[in-house]
Amino acid sequence: YNRVNNKQQRCIMRKILIVEDDRELNQGISYALGQGGYLAIPAYSIQEAQELYTKEGADLVLLDVNLPDGEGFEFCRFLRGKSEIPVMFLTARDLEEDVLKGYELGADDYITKPFSIHVLRKKIDVILRRLENHPRNAYDDGFLRIDFDKAQVSAGDRICSITPTEFRMLRLFIDHAGQLMTYSVLLEALWDMGAQFVDKHALAVNVNRLRGKIEDEEHRYISNIYGMGYQWLD
Repeated sequence: YNRVNNKQQRCIMRKILIVEDDRELNQGISYALGQGGYLAIPAYSIQEAQELYTKEGADLVLLDVNLPDGEGFEFCRFLRGKSEIPVMFLTARDLEEDVLKGYELGADDYITKPFSIHVLRKKIDVILRRLENHPRNAYDDGFLRIDFDKAQVSAGDRICSITPTEFRMLRLFIDHAGQLMTYSVLLEALWDMGAQFVDKHALAVNVNRLRGKIEDEEHRYISNIYGMGYQWLD
């Protein structure tokens, strides 16, 4: 249910965050990935990477270890504290202890420089294709994070207190992202899932309460299609 699942993506291009302070190399990788159908987002420091990820999200991260403001291991810890997004280290640090540390932090791959750009692209293809076939039971766009297994929801730095009914609505909306969910369809589905709705007004109250918990001025997820129903804006 996360953003690498193309059944829920409205945009075909997947985002690759490239955290590499060598600007020429970063630009070269960005160009190659762009040729391969990916949207490359360059970052040249840990701070910039954190800001970009929080603001825009990503489907996969390419990460150097030696960065101007710290080690890439730190950013990997930051990511793992928030999501299970695929992380591939791409670095000149080839000591066994560094490679092991990368994997211990949850990296999906550890590639040492110099490397083949064609092999890199193929590795990225394989990782993202694997996630499409076996999607993780989570949603993460860098701001809103939902773990369906643990029934945990956070928006930015806030942990959201979600009721069972609101959690059912989230599941329905994300399962049908981009589709119009009419009032009757939502009421029938939520009734079957155990939510005690009796009319559109009760539904609207619950939707508005959920929006107040997961949305802010910059992040909008649920759109009210006047007179018809609601739509999850993915």
